[in-house]
This record gives sequence, structure tokens and C-alpha cells, in this order.
Amino acid sequence: MGEVVNLNRVRKDREKAEAKATAKANRAAHGRSKADRTRAEAERTRAARLLDGSKLED
Repeated sequence: MGEVVNLNRVRKDREKAEAKATAKANRAAHGRSKADRTRAEAERTRAARLLDGSKLED
């Protein structure tokens, strides 16, 4: 016979797990110093420029 499951507990546990995942992503995105943010932004613009410069003209 199957195990009895409290659906409210399952729902709450799932929501807590999702909240923890969101918090982890926010900490990674917003928990950086200004130097780290500017370095990452410079790297993104450099990569975009390199990609645009490598495109072939039709």
C-alpha cells in the first residue's frame, strides 16, 4: 500500500526550496563588489565587440 502524504506539507516544502533557489541566485547576482560588477560588464562588452567584429558581411 502507498505511503500517506500530506499535500500541504509537500506544497510548502516545494515553495521553500524554490525560495531558497531564488535567494541563492539573488545573492550571486547582487552580492558582488563594484569592482567585480564593472569587470564583468567590461568582459561582456569586449565579448560582444569581438563577436560583432568577427561577423561576415553578406
